[in-house]
Amino acid sequence: MASRADRAFLFAHPAHFLAFGFGAGLARVAPGTWGTLAALPIYGACYVGGGAPAVLAAALAFFVIGIWAAEVAGRALGVVDHGGIVVDEIAAYLLVLAFTPPVIGWIAASFVVFRVFDIFKPWPINGADRRMKGGFGEMFDDVLAAGYTLLCLSLIRLAMERISP
Repeated sequence: MASRADRAFLFAHPAHFLAFGFGAGLARVAPGTWGTLAALPIYGACYVGGGAPAVLAAALAFFVIGIWAAEVAGRALGVVDHGGIVVDEIAAYLLVLAFTPPVIGWIAASFVVFRVFDIFKPWPINGADRRMKGGFGEMFDDVLAAGYTLLCLSLIRLAMERISP
């Protein structure tokens, strides 16, 4: 069992590398925010390579593989839902980006709204976070945060359409 997450831990197993967002989760301050930012280059590559469907496929792939990676890394650290495990932020934010207009303002807004829901965990995110453990539980609460984010962005978009002439 690893005593702490560090560079050696990151490269000790492919699941650790993925779970820690290619290293973003090693950040001492706000690893979830850095993990969310790690989704942006993936989004860019996927969007250029195949548009929103490719981004959605990447989100699904990160979710499925992330269940395994989070489980393996958490078990190795002896900590369920270790703060450095950020593959959940990557998968969930990719899901958000798959439905976000590819405009810098919308991407920035989606980032802020997603982080707010991921950090504050309103109902039912907080319940899922408390009750569901292991790799799936770690991934699932962020998918709920992505859902709230998409709902808010849709409401903002609807309000803007009603205001615009």
